[in-house]
Amino acid sequence: MRRDIQIPEVKDVYIAVVQEEHLEYKTKDWNVYIINDSVNDLDTVLIVSKGFSDRKITPPMRHALKMLPARSYAKIEYLQEAVLDLNNEFKVTFFKGNQMFDKSYLFRKNTINDKALRTLPLIKLKGVLVK
Repeated sequence: MRRDIQIPEVKDVYIAVVQEEHLEYKTKDWNVYIINDSVNDLDTVLIVSKGFSDRKITPPMRHALKMLPARSYAKIEYLQEAVLDLNNEFKVTFFKGNQMFDKSYLFRKNTINDKALRTLPLIKLKGVLVK
């Protein structure tokens, strides 16, 4: 019975952490984005995020997007500097057509930093990407 269940592979959907300048406060903030680089719209996007280590765990944060159009992106949340020392996990569930997709994205501790910044798909900014 288990072999009859087909779990589709998530493609062209990414989580990225971008360092952006906050004009009002004159700070550089880390913001999390979801990127839909596919040709299909994503419906009912649910995201649960948490930070964790052997000794600490943050409360889970939940986010929902009714729809994320094809070839677009959306800001999910702000990351405080204190959680960059933790593993940061983002569990993403969405529908593409009538099929449900699910994937976990993990930023290992201390991998979100200035040295790891790269050009991101669709977003014209530099950030750290997890596929």
